[in-house]
Amino acid sequence: MSKDSSKLPKTSEVSAKPSRKSWRPWLGVIVGMAALFGSQIIIGIVLSIYPAIRGWDATKSNNWLTNSIVVQFIFVALAETLAVAIIYFFLKRYKGAFKEIGIRKPKWLDPVYGLLGLPAYLAIYFVALNIVTKLAPNINVNEKQQLGFNSPHGALELTLTFISLVVLPPIAEEIVFRGLIFTSLKKWIPMWGAVIGTSLLFAAGHLAEGGSAGLLYIAAIDTFSLSLVLIYLREKTDGLWASMTLHALKNGIAFVALFALHLT
Repeated sequence: MSKDSSKLPKTSEVSAKPSRKSWRPWLGVIVGMAALFGSQIIIGIVLSIYPAIRGWDATKSNNWLTNSIVVQFIFVALAETLAVAIIYFFLKRYKGAFKEIGIRKPKWLDPVYGLLGLPAYLAIYFVALNIVTKLAPNINVNEKQQLGFNSPHGALELTLTFISLVVLPPIAEEIVFRGLIFTSLKKWIPMWGAVIGTSLLFAAGHLAEGGSAGLLYIAAIDTFSLSLVLIYLREKTDGLWASMTLHALKNGIAFVALFALHLT
């Protein structure tokens, strides 16, 4: 007995499945940069309200905002959380977008790849530093980075500093740069351009860490070299976990050198 053809879906209805929406590449770059740096501005303004309410003068307010380990931790935690939240709500409207930027379930090989990326990063950084110093010998490569955490003491302050420098930035910055920005750029321009563009933006974001001393070129060289390996790991593993591992490992080494061994 034949089926009623009127109840069967038309061929055009079956084949015409809605295509997955995707964001405009240039918009992804803008949202990524705005999320990371805009969140820092917003949280900085919010935190500055407390000294104003207390009626503190500029000197006392600035000291509280820049020298308190607890305040610095709150600033980093809120700024990084807000940056990730902005990207989350941006991507929520695009089905499958989280996996597309590398947010997937972790695999046991991810930390192994991250660990193996450390010597590659160190080698690239050494070569890049030598090239830059030969081409531009007047660049100051001995300037210290202003991390915002001045001489933490005790278990609590060291723990807050560790979380602020080693745990939170690798998560947020990988989602922003190797996640949203790199994914957007490689939709827009050739792969090599996306690699260089992402790494330049990542490096530019660290130039200002010299504080009042001026642009911190050594940090830009360092982060540009690191970004090249982080992008390779992002492509190799089709995820961000290996990149986060290497990023955290690199920051962890700096943390131990600065605050545990006091080498600088």
